Formats: sequence, C-alpha cells, structure tokens
Amino acid sequence: MKILLIHADFFEFEPKKRAIKASETVEKTVKKFDDCLVAFSAVEQEDEINIEKIAEKTAMEIKNVAEQLKEKTIIIYPFVHLTENPSRPDTALNVLRETEKILQNLGLTVYRAPFGWYKAFNIACKGHPLSELSRHIISEEVEKEAASSESMDITDVITKEEDVTALKAEEETKSTFYILTPQGVLIPAEEYDFNGYENLQKLALYEMAKKRVSETPPPHTYLMRKLELVDYAPGSDAGNLRWLPKGFIVKNLLETFVAEKSYEYGALPVETPEMYDYQHPALESYLKRFPARQYVVRSGTKRYFLRFSACFGQFLIKHDSTISYKNLPLKMFELTRYAFRREQRGELAGLRRLRAFTMPDMHTICKDINEAKKVFTEQFNLSREIMQAIEVDPELEVAFRVAEDFWEEHKEWIIDMIKQTGKPALIEMFKKRYAYFITKMEFNFVDSQNKAAALATVQIDVENAQRFDITFIDRAGKEKTPLILHCSISGAIERCLYAMLEKAYMEQQKGNVPELPLWVSPIQVRIIPVSERFSEKCMELSNKLNNLFIRTDLDDRELTVGKKIRDAEVNWIPLIVVIGGKEVENNILSVRIRKERKELKMTLDQLIEFVEKSRKNKPKIFLPYPKEVSKQPIWIPMT
Repeated sequence: MKILLIHADFFEFEPKKRAIKASETVEKTVKKFDDCLVAFSAVEQEDEINIEKIAEKTAMEIKNVAEQLKEKTIIIYPFVHLTENPSRPDTALNVLRETEKILQNLGLTVYRAPFGWYKAFNIACKGHPLSELSRHIISEEVEKEAASSESMDITDVITKEEDVTALKAEEETKSTFYILTPQGVLIPAEEYDFNGYENLQKLALYEMAKKRVSETPPPHTYLMRKLELVDYAPGSDAGNLRWLPKGFIVKNLLETFVAEKSYEYGALPVETPEMYDYQHPALESYLKRFPARQYVVRSGTKRYFLRFSACFGQFLIKHDSTISYKNLPLKMFELTRYAFRREQRGELAGLRRLRAFTMPDMHTICKDINEAKKVFTEQFNLSREIMQAIEVDPELEVAFRVAEDFWEEHKEWIIDMIKQTGKPALIEMFKKRYAYFITKMEFNFVDSQNKAAALATVQIDVENAQRFDITFIDRAGKEKTPLILHCSISGAIERCLYAMLEKAYMEQQKGNVPELPLWVSPIQVRIIPVSERFSEKCMELSNKLNNLFIRTDLDDRELTVGKKIRDAEVNWIPLIVVIGGKEVENNILSVRIRKERKELKMTLDQLIEFVEKSRKNKPKIFLPYPKEVSKQPIWIPMT
C-alpha cells in the first residue's frame, strides 16, 4: 500500500467519468473540505495477501500522522498512479472501505472519494514540514516472504471470498461412482462384484475416499535411487527431484517418444513461457476455475505464477491467431519442462506426486461436439498406444468423469471406447459441472500401496475458448467459438517412470524378474570378458553395438565373472554377454536374457535383431556414459 499524505487548507474534487465498470455509484457534484488530511492511496498486488491487516496498518499510519497534525478530518482519495503494481479493483475497494471503517471507529471524521472515477480536484497544501509525507505500508506476510525468499501459494494471494468459492466448488459437487461394463451396463460401485477386477476395486475405493497422503514412502522411491536414476534434491524445494545420468537417458527417451507420437498425429510444436501474470484477466479467471496450488515469483514489483500446464501459453497463442474452419481440428503440442504445483508436503511421494514435473501437453480446437468426440476417441487410442509402449497397459484402469446431462446424451460414445479396452471402467458422474470440462478420461495406474495416479488423460473443455476469446471463421465467414480438448497422451513423464518402477516391484513380489522395458533401459547390453586377454575383443564388440545406438558397456573390473553377472542382474541390465575362448573361436556370443532367466547362443547379427525387435520403432539414444564400468561413478551409495 502506498499513500501520499497532504495536510491541506482546502481540498475539492468532482467525479467526471466512470473509469472502470466496477466503479461506485455517486452523484456528479463538487465536494469541498477545509483543513483536512488528504490520503492519496494506491492498493498494490502484494496487499492482496491479507487485506484486513493492510487496511489496519494503513489506518493506524494515517491516524498517527493526523494526531501529530492535530487534524480530525481525513479524506481517503483513491490514486492508483502512485504504484506500478496495482491490485485488482475489487481488492482495492475492499481495502479502502475497511481503512475508512477503522478510522471512523477511532473517532475521526472520514470521507472517501468515489472509487473507479476520473475526477477533477484542487488542493492547497499548508506548506509546513509535515504537510507532505509518503508511506509504503507492507503486511507482515510480505515482510516474512521478502526475508525468507520463499514462494507463496496463489490461494493465499487471491481474495478470500473468491478463494473459498473456487476451492470448495469441487468439494461441494455431488458425484456418484459407477462401474461401466464392456457390455454397456452401468452399475453403482457399491453393488458391483469386483471378483477378477480387484485392481479396479482399489481404484474405486481410492477415488471415493479421496485420501492422497502417503504414510510411508512408496517402493519406487527406493528403486529410483537404487538404480541411480533419480534422487532427492536437498538444495531445492521438496518435490523437486534431480535426474542422474542413467535417469536422464530414460527421461529423454520417454520425452522423445511422446513428442514424436504427437507430431506424427499432426500436433504443431510450440514453446511458451513458464511464468504468467496472475492478474491477466483471462488467466485470473482460469485460476479460479482450476485452483491448483501455485508457486508465485516476483519480478520487480509484479507477481507471476509458475505454470502448472501449457494451457495458458497455448490458449494465448490461439487467441492471437486467425483460424479458419479449414484449419480444424487444430492441434498444438508442447513438452513443458517444467510444470509446477505446490502440492502439500504430506502428499508428496517420489515420482508419483511432486512439485515440478514434465508434462507433454496437447490442446486441440474443434468446431463442434461431433468433431470433439471424434478427436477424443483418436486421442484415447493414441494414449493406449503409449501405455502399451511403456508396458504398463495391463495394470491400468480407465476412469471417466462426466456430467449427468452429458452422459445421458452421449453415453453410447463412451460405452464404445470402454468396449475397445475389454475391461470395466470407473465412472464418476456429477450432477453439476464444477470445472471447465464436461467429460474427461484417465488411464490410472494402481500401485503397491493401493493408491492411484492418473497417467494419460483427455478432456473436453467448454469454457476456455470463451474465456480466452478464441474463435474461428466458419464457412459462412462468421466468427464461432470452438471447443477445446486437453490431452496428455502419457501424463507426466515422471509418472511414467513411477508406474514402470512400481510395476517392477509388484512383479518382484510375485517372484518374477523386475525390469524396465528394454528400449528405455539405460544400459541395454553389458559385456563381460572371462579374462583380461579378451578385453580388446569385448571393446570392439561394445563399439559396434554403440555405433548402432544399442547402449552397451564393458565390465573391466578385477572381479570374478560370477560377481560381474550378479552385479549386472542387480542393476537390471536386460542382456549380459560373456566373452571367452569358445566365443571368440566360434564367433558366437553367450547371451544371458535376464527377463527370461536363460542363456542363449547368438551371432552378433542375431543379438542386434533381438534388440531391434524389442524396441521396434522406439527412439534411440547413444550411450552418454563411460563404457568401462570401472570409470562409472557411484552416484548414490546405498547402505
């Protein structure tokens, strides 16, 4: 809050013209005051954190000056030009009204000039040493923030009344859970016989309980560190992880695969900023409808929030574009590195729920609901393809969230998609639409703790085209408002790895071999020489394989062959090749296939064919890592 205090012989003003729609209703008459203290006042964005406290501090500052001047008449005059960082009009008016009320309760005579008007004014300053004073008033919350340099939650920044409305909208919405069979029968979840579909039952119970907190670390958090893929980052905020070299390989391959599939599908690549002005009119409105916890950062005197998706940037691009019906459906894709959500600390759980994540985000403009349904089905099937590629598809459960009226009109379309999966699905049906979407689909992974995490998702958005003023020109040359589909064909990249590691853990609990898909394994082949005299031959073989982007290293340590094989097994290396005299003499390879727990004799060409068949058309990356195991650092010593 900034105020300019003028001790005046007289002050007069006259409202001339409304400056904003939210202006107060007043008479256009001249108001004149003699011998008064005029408080020119500008409410700032930072004051929105606690409007009651800032009003109280402002009132006390004005009172203290008035007492020094022995002045009883106070004029509060809105004057936004004192700041480059103004608050929202509704907040400013609330602060000024509250300040007026406090001063009146202190026994002062207070007049407040009308808010939201262009006004003419005349003032005669008394000219003594205390007749011109300025003050910058900051709440304790802002002072603490500046001292600690900590980010703030946007739900602390927006005004309380709006905050409560936005955050409780979903909680107050009545929804009912059903199971939809592949035959199209809708059965209340509590009446469904889950025999043979225990995983679906776990998803239903998890969703109905809405309990997200993890009492104990999920098993994948041990595995991500044991395999030296991902680690916690003690120098950062909780929920922000660091990717080690092997994990970078996995992440890079997943990102490349999802991006390439999106481009093949026809999505146009873009890149947009990571931070946005939360007072931008369209963004402010969107945040109220999507009240995710946000990081807020300062740039100069302005506040920005870090994005939690690519929606904002892509919507603003579409707003500024000229789009014809000939361009539709128009797909746009961004791989957001990173998206941010300040999840509650108790909800943070390794790669399942974190605060900084990579979200492949696609948005599609569709001319009408029929086109939207067609594209939705395409993206549903594309998402299934991604889930199959990361080899978690059998463990996934489908969930649809849908408004009752939309279900009644379009249920056959949803049933057709469920029939394609051959499995029953969870349906959450809500009586009243509480969010921007009328329906959404999720592929949910249920982990070893019976908690679910949504991976791929598709949503039909019926609000944001209007909110962001996105239009297209139809055949008749008229502007029309489209529908928008939100889609992530994989979900967050981190959650993909979470699902793969959790699946591996659950397989291990069944007595099976835990593994990652061969195409994303950091090291795909490890070569083990029987003795040092075969090292040169092994290095030659390693070079040949690496030149074909088959990631291969060489265990050159002074250990027994048995210990080297066990170490490769412990590190989940899919293919282990042992080279000795017989192999060199017969030009053959002894290949241990870890997944199948068997050893085969192969030629080099057969080994290459085996790898290529396994990874098919998946992305390839060279080995950005020392080939010799002896030169590979130990990133996370495990005790």
